Amino acid sequence: MSWEQEVREIERRRQLASQQGGKAGIAKQHSKGRLTIRERVDALLDPGSFQEQGRATAIPEYDENDELTGYVPANYVLGFGRIDARRVVVGGEDFTLKGGSPNAAGLRKSVYAEHMATRYRVPLVRLLEGGGGSVKGSGRKGGTVGEPVYAEPRFKIIADAMGQVPIASAALGAVAGFPAGRLVASHFSVMTRHTAQILIGGPALVARALGVRLTKDELGGSEVHAFSGIVDNLAEDEYDAFRQIRRFLGYLPGSVWERAPRLDCEDDPERMEQDLLDVVPRDSNAPFDMRSIVEMVVDRDSFFELGAAFGPSQICGLARLDGQPVGVLANDCRHYAGAMTAEAAQKYRRFVELCDTFHLPIVNFVDQPGFMIGPESERAGTIRYGMAAVAAAVQATVPWASIQVHKGFGVATAAHYGDDAYVIAWPSVESGPLPLEGGVAVAFHREIAAAENPEAKRRELENATRTLSLDRLDSAAAGDAHGAGAVSHPPLI
Repeated sequence: MSWEQEVREIERRRQLASQQGGKAGIAKQHSKGRLTIRERVDALLDPGSFQEQGRATAIPEYDENDELTGYVPANYVLGFGRIDARRVVVGGEDFTLKGGSPNAAGLRKSVYAEHMATRYRVPLVRLLEGGGGSVKGSGRKGGTVGEPVYAEPRFKIIADAMGQVPIASAALGAVAGFPAGRLVASHFSVMTRHTAQILIGGPALVARALGVRLTKDELGGSEVHAFSGIVDNLAEDEYDAFRQIRRFLGYLPGSVWERAPRLDCEDDPERMEQDLLDVVPRDSNAPFDMRSIVEMVVDRDSFFELGAAFGPSQICGLARLDGQPVGVLANDCRHYAGAMTAEAAQKYRRFVELCDTFHLPIVNFVDQPGFMIGPESERAGTIRYGMAAVAAAVQATVPWASIQVHKGFGVATAAHYGDDAYVIAWPSVESGPLPLEGGVAVAFHREIAAAENPEAKRRELENATRTLSLDRLDSAAAGDAHGAGAVSHPPLI
């Protein structure tokens, strides 16, 4: 007796599921300049590598004779694939069905994504476009389903996955509710500049609850979230988003149980750029390009920055040294002189935790004038976020190299030295409890105020203090660490 009839039925259902929202739904998606989920998966992965899981998962409808009369596919596509020949799990909403808001079958598949990634110890990629639950269908068969009281909380596996495997998420259209929560529960997030929005609640919900009428873009478009810290990077289009995800994962291991992939390096590891001699100006208040320093030190074309627009005084990114992936931290003196703002501290802590989770050594280019001061900084709670950044650094377990490039003042400098950090000092470094100018203003405020010419007196005291300061070379010979981080050996010049 053959099972041919049953096999044909399975194939028929798989075929029905592959039709997604039908020709009309797919055409509507394309008309808005967006790919379907299956097109996205194919564009992200190595050609021909996708192995879909649950291809026939759907909400079937039967007549009184148990004949199949309707078949609504799960509006979440999930499976294994490969990126640069390395195995990953990839999943995403099918916006052509119910606008990506999960139907019962789609919800169960989406929840399974993190389970698959952690079970098989491979990275997870989410391609997001959809909303959370809907009141439509609630309480009737086929609607969004609940969980038994003894079930593990749905969000626990999301948190567990963050500590076990790299997770990258892309917002490729409107992303709201549960998918928006998933987006930020990632190690790397990217959104398309012109077609994506990220929302806790959409315009209709906001208007009903708050009486505020805004468009999706005004609420959560790229102009909002490039600066909110919700996403790390913007992408010009979906293909750019896929390229960034592929690049990000290339620096990371498949899981915390593996080493990051080291590549053959065509760049001479002994290369020394002569331009490094001139990049830091002698005028301590003159700005310079820290990114050019980073790019001259790491392997050529290997620096991949994350979150440039959020907390811009802090630079975070991934790179390679002699083919070895490393995390890169640096200060950008062109924004607040490189001072640590509340936003910069949050970015800093999150990046250090990423590197520590996946065993990436950290290379830190230090030009830290301290925590940002002033009324706005106080209202933002800068010192709280700043000390969290310090705690992340001193508790990190990965190898840490600190290059003292320019300034190193105040408590904020402690965030730039991991435990037992390897410290190198450049001749251009200045350090102390406070910047010289600010320190003179505080320590000699009475003398300055009482002087016949306060401004001339201030300059006189600054010059005298600068002359009395230890010469940088003498400081190195004395074993001065040039900063607040404890080191087990003197800095090297």
